Amino acid sequence: MHNIIQELRGNVRVFARIRPFLPDDGEQIVNGESPSVTHFGDEQVAVPNPNNPSQRHEFSFDRVFGPSAGQEDVFEDVSELVQSALDGYNVCLFSYGQTGSGKTHTMQGAGSGVMRGLIPRCLEQIGLHKIAEEKDGWEFSMEVSFLEIYNETLKDLLRVNMNQECKHEIKVGTDGRRTVTDLTVKVIDPNDRVAVDAIIALAAKRRSTASTDMNATSSRSHSVFTLSMTATHVVRNQVVRGTLNLVDLAGSERLDRSNATGQHAKETVAINKSLSSLVDVFTAIGQKQSHVPFRNSKLTYLLQPALSGDGKTCMIVNLSPTEASVPETLCSLRFASKVNLCELGKAKRSIEEVRSETRAPSNAATASLKSGAVSRNVKRKL
Repeated sequence: MHNIIQELRGNVRVFARIRPFLPDDGEQIVNGESPSVTHFGDEQVAVPNPNNPSQRHEFSFDRVFGPSAGQEDVFEDVSELVQSALDGYNVCLFSYGQTGSGKTHTMQGAGSGVMRGLIPRCLEQIGLHKIAEEKDGWEFSMEVSFLEIYNETLKDLLRVNMNQECKHEIKVGTDGRRTVTDLTVKVIDPNDRVAVDAIIALAAKRRSTASTDMNATSSRSHSVFTLSMTATHVVRNQVVRGTLNLVDLAGSERLDRSNATGQHAKETVAINKSLSSLVDVFTAIGQKQSHVPFRNSKLTYLLQPALSGDGKTCMIVNLSPTEASVPETLCSLRFASKVNLCELGKAKRSIEEVRSETRAPSNAATASLKSGAVSRNVKRKL
């Protein structure tokens, strides 16, 4: 029933989030709200026309979060898609917007309290689901990877030796699944909060950042956190596979505002080019073109299964409330509107039968589940 409801809502959903003013913004606010970016109810947002401030552009999305909305408010809506990943679907959550708009805060957050981002909250939800389903005889195997795409080069954020970098390539299996060569993959229990926090902290430490005039810690790469889940129930003869991709995109920026030079200017060009490729992909999908240019960037090629008819996608467009950011805000909202018009078609659920050679009669299987012997054999065979 949950996934029927999600199908009716559409397999591409778009949320808009307006960040609150920060001390460094240096602008006056009116009644705690931005005069440059306003929202109406839960679904509409408006910004002034940069060339004619008396006119306003209005946009409608699946959900709009105002500056006072907390991390829990955003997660409440996102959690529905996390459930779809647990049910065997390929799910991708994007955090999009200009540099300094709050993308990394939305995805990773800070600390262990109310400021936690989507990544730790999603893992917490998955952990609770795992505990509940294990009581019904399900066995779970979960693995995570964390990479960044920097200047169209894949980098492993969880590599053991920080100074040792491998050349990573995207490979496509016969089943259409993407894998990245020589990428560190860690087995994880989502209920192990210490291990989860360590992975997030390590990736954050190694991610490429730089200081520009628009953001003191501007992300210079796209980061992709991937959780692959396999749930096996020998007695029911079922294997369910789901994938959750949590993507923190590098922020779009204009060189005349960021004043980036040298290597940072090259990074900006690469960032904007890959974001343009993402725009092209969603435009082609929205127009139902026969050819969708997934191969034009490493980002879109890696995430093709989630962006095509096999997956479910949610984009959170993050908005800066400052007047100086209005042109970038307008560009972000226009792109998000294009994404909101896309239809991926009916998503495919990955559910299979346990291979016959790993099955035992139901009584024996039940007994073996208690000892864990069959569970280990199933994992090895799969």
